[in-house]
Amino acid sequence: MKTDTARKNVVGFSEQIGRMEESMYKILKSEVLANNIYLFDVEAPRIAKSCLPGQFVIVKMDEKGERIPLTICDYVRDQGTITIVFQTVGASTMRMAELKAGDSFQDVTGPLGVPSELTTDPLEEVREKKFLFVAGGVGTAPVYPQVKWLHEHGVEADVIVGAKTKDLVILEEQMRSVAGNLYITTDDGSYGRSGMVTDTIKYLVEELGKKYDVCVAIGPMIMMKFTALLTKSLNIPTIVSLNPIMVDGTGMCGACRVTVGEEVKFACVDGPEFDGALVNFDEAMKRQQMYKTEEGRAVLRLQEGPTHHGGCGHCNA
Repeated sequence: MKTDTARKNVVGFSEQIGRMEESMYKILKSEVLANNIYLFDVEAPRIAKSCLPGQFVIVKMDEKGERIPLTICDYVRDQGTITIVFQTVGASTMRMAELKAGDSFQDVTGPLGVPSELTTDPLEEVREKKFLFVAGGVGTAPVYPQVKWLHEHGVEADVIVGAKTKDLVILEEQMRSVAGNLYITTDDGSYGRSGMVTDTIKYLVEELGKKYDVCVAIGPMIMMKFTALLTKSLNIPTIVSLNPIMVDGTGMCGACRVTVGEEVKFACVDGPEFDGALVNFDEAMKRQQMYKTEEGRAVLRLQEGPTHHGGCGHCNA
């Protein structure tokens, strides 16, 4: 059912482009959250009307601009706005960081991807579960809308937010307003607890005796890998979001091809959320490094053949 929904989303990609508003997508707010991390509020009424936590948009600055997939961090339906958060990692995002309030994107396409399961599961079942969210770095942005959605529906969740240093902790005030309990941890101990997010998970479960039915971990691939390994040993089912490996966002580039269990999946069309215990993180991270070079992409296309792309409707895969 989840995969079918994803395929329908991507098959409808061209239709969504055709329905785009004629006007540009104005940036109403531009804020620097931390070093190289930025927040934009963008005017996008159609997307704001229908999006759900876990989904993403593809933004394009101008006619020749690169398509950049970004998770929807927040939305205000009656104001027709969405919030996106991004980190500068290359030329396109560096250009995007120069945009200010009053500037516009040429295109914002979405909502894309499959919504978080907690938003589509029966509400009475969701309310019976104890949730733990683990956010690493910019992963705090996609965690926030899920925690906010739960809060709005009467479910309080524990949240761990991890960052390398105090200066890289983002959205703390917003997260504190919707989390049942918020635990901040920094690698260098400059703020909150000291150590990795996995240390805090152990503290909550082993020392405080907390019990969780679901863990949602979003952040760097290496963080999600070790979080999933730990929670598996603690018998806590864990969902991870593979948005860090998305490049094109439509299934055409093959960048986010990943093995989940024994199946080949694509983060942008089948996810971005998957069972963390089934994701082959080592394979995905190695593949992510290969994809950064033209030679690496050529090798992947040769090795993977017709399975290199995923369900985009624009190729013969």
